[in-house]
Amino acid sequence: MNKFISQRVAQTPPSGIRKFFDIVATMKDVISLGIGEPDFVTPQPILQAGVASLNRGETGYTSNSGTTELRRAISNHINKLYGVSYDAELEIIVTVGVSEAVYLAMTAVLDPGDEVIIPEPCFVSYAPEVSFAGGVPVMVPCYVEQQFQVTAEDIEARITPKTKAIFLGYPNNPTGAVMGRERMAEIAAVAEQHDLLILSDEIYDQLVYGVAHTCVPSLPGMRDRTILLGGFSKNYAMTGWRIGYACANPDLLGAMRKVHQYTIMSAPTTAQAAAVAALEDGHDAVQRMVAEYDRRRRLIVDGFNTLGLDCFEPKGAFYAFPSVARSGMSSEEFANRLLAEEEVAVIPGEAFGESGNGFVRAAYAQSYEKIEEALNRMDSFMRRHG
Repeated sequence: MNKFISQRVAQTPPSGIRKFFDIVATMKDVISLGIGEPDFVTPQPILQAGVASLNRGETGYTSNSGTTELRRAISNHINKLYGVSYDAELEIIVTVGVSEAVYLAMTAVLDPGDEVIIPEPCFVSYAPEVSFAGGVPVMVPCYVEQQFQVTAEDIEARITPKTKAIFLGYPNNPTGAVMGRERMAEIAAVAEQHDLLILSDEIYDQLVYGVAHTCVPSLPGMRDRTILLGGFSKNYAMTGWRIGYACANPDLLGAMRKVHQYTIMSAPTTAQAAAVAALEDGHDAVQRMVAEYDRRRRLIVDGFNTLGLDCFEPKGAFYAFPSVARSGMSSEEFANRLLAEEEVAVIPGEAFGESGNGFVRAAYAQSYEKIEEALNRMDSFMRRHG
């Protein structure tokens, strides 16, 4: 190991997602179900707001916390959807995507050796961000038999004197699981009993199908015990705009702002103007995208089940998480061979944690026609290997 590289970084493996992205980029006819990115172009009213901001010459820094207009719009949006009120001046910060918000939260609250409980399968950055901040990730495996919803009992069993926080991500990437309000309330009660912080990544909050999303700070007693992380990439098809936010009580938010000031200065100005339009004028576009995702969701889940790739029904986000057990392969082997033989890209489940082994993640953020073609290619694959 190079002596100049920190052990925390050297001991963290590369992202299991990026490996497949790099391979896919070299292939001409591949159908990628691997990338977690909407295939929709950002809706026109949002695009136009960004262009108008540039035409007005708004190309400088904003306030460290973000424009007042956007923070007020975020406050109104959360209050309207979930009945949670945040002070736009003291309790909201605009970030460079939710990725930066996660970094700020971890850096602001963790001391060396502090433990953070993380249910898995989960997004690939959660555990590394804890480690990079000097903390210790404590993983809690979740299984298809429990609908990939972590239980309060499983969390409580892993609490130690060093535990500082619980990190939740629902609707879930990679499984598409949505946490029911009753079960989330049980976890909230554990956090309150043991005086723990909850970090809640709710980036997919509006992408739910036939169920309601539970916003963690809306639960009794949770507002001041939760750092709420949200953003625009998924709901509004704004991945490239790199715009997110965090909401928390003034003390926690102030600590995060301090890290943000020294690290980033401010989120992109043009993206902030576009985000205001997303919150004010984007509702109808979101509903149209959700309806189309739902149509694709039913296609891909039914398709996997027909192929013998038993698939848990996702209720949120835009991911399916089928089992590859009937192929007789590990998820890594399945993904590699499917890519090589049929030019269909999926992500091995263990990229999202050990309990993801035996599954693959397939994003239905592709067109209906491409999903149909991917399923046809996978049918050929399973006839050879299933």
